Amino acid sequence: MTLQEIKAATSPVPSGAYSQAIVANGLLFVAGVGPYDPATRVVIGSTIEDQTIQTVENLRAILLAAHCDLGDVVNSTVYLAELQRDWAGFDATYGSLFSAPYPARATTGAVLKGILVEIAVVAALPT
Repeated sequence: MTLQEIKAATSPVPSGAYSQAIVANGLLFVAGVGPYDPATRVVIGSTIEDQTIQTVENLRAILLAAHCDLGDVVNSTVYLAELQRDWAGFDATYGSLFSAPYPARATTGAVLKGILVEIAVVAALPT
């Protein structure tokens, strides 16, 4: 199996020993992305809605670098710092950014580093 690393200059660079995304067997695996400004890594937004929008825009930049878009996402894993408080606002915003049929999704509470949301996705590469 051949692995191909995907890098998007218009999405924040990883803050650890991991790739933004990897292509394997026709799928794109995107690492967890947060609501950071791509150039400065400053957190964008103070509400779950604003942070969700920025996070999805950062995901979209990585998807585009692999010639995909949000419609190619088949699965997402979402981490919320305040699951009980923010789930409804997150879900409404997420639902406005993705289209039906929505990706399969798991959403869980997590301890995050100064952000409200992090999202990792798997996308099917266009044939």
